[in-house]
Amino acid sequence: MAETEQLSYEQAREELVEVVRTLEQGGTTLEESLRLWERGEALAQACQQWLDGARQRLDAAIEADPEGA
Repeated sequence: MAETEQLSYEQAREELVEVVRTLEQGGTTLEESLRLWERGEALAQACQQWLDGARQRLDAAIEADPEGA
């Protein structure tokens, strides 16, 4: 598994979807479920950081050009 800082938004989101799918299916040991949960938390945080960064860039662009020129 790649460190979350090295993943693109799309990569982190796709891996998070797989983690959720695996947890929903069940059949994993408690230890594996905990490992997946922790990975999912890290991936969700990485996705949120990407989204927050995108929002800041959009806000900065809007402030720099309020007329939309």
